[in-house]
Amino acid sequence: MLELDGISITWLGHDSMKIKGDKVIYIDPWKLGDTGPADIVLVTHEHYDHCSPPDIEKIATDETMIVATADSARKLKGDVMVVKPGDTVEVDGVSIETVPAYNTNKSFHPKNSSWVGFVVTMGGKRIYHAGDTDSISEMDSLDVDVALVPVSGTYVMTAEEAAEAVNRMKPKIAVPMHYGDIVGSEADAERFKTLVSDDIEVRIL
Repeated sequence: MLELDGISITWLGHDSMKIKGDKVIYIDPWKLGDTGPADIVLVTHEHYDHCSPPDIEKIATDETMIVATADSARKLKGDVMVVKPGDTVEVDGVSIETVPAYNTNKSFHPKNSSWVGFVVTMGGKRIYHAGDTDSISEMDSLDVDVALVPVSGTYVMTAEEAAEAVNRMKPKIAVPMHYGDIVGSEADAERFKTLVSDDIEVRIL
């Protein structure tokens, strides 16, 4: 777990993250254990390991707001706020910005699918969850405290590409994800850590 001025970030495996501060936010919940209810659920795209209706049902209450891409929303029950790249919405006092997420040298996540990453602002901290993406130019202008980035290669950035992206972005803290299930291993996270600039803290959760 990463603790940051009253906000905790917990990696739940693969791309799943739980952010807890004034509100409890889950991003791409998948293969959840007993992790507690959600105020907000964010879904980056429709792939089964990111948009998992059974996992969302485990954590959703009548008050939970789900924010998802259009194709993800079609798979989900209840009230879903649909977003596309470039949107900014406010949910329960939490600012949520969407950033494009797509592949540049492979075809698993096409740009025209309008899939996203999220920048969540809570408690004065800006936390970026990149979603399933390669290193893209849209990352360069992000001003964030924490960057959660995929490192496993195959479907997303390699450790080398992720480190290059983070070095351009310059968050205060970088956290590798998207490994340890389906593709990638902790070796990818460790390799990422060695390649990130010394002035950026890397936390392997």
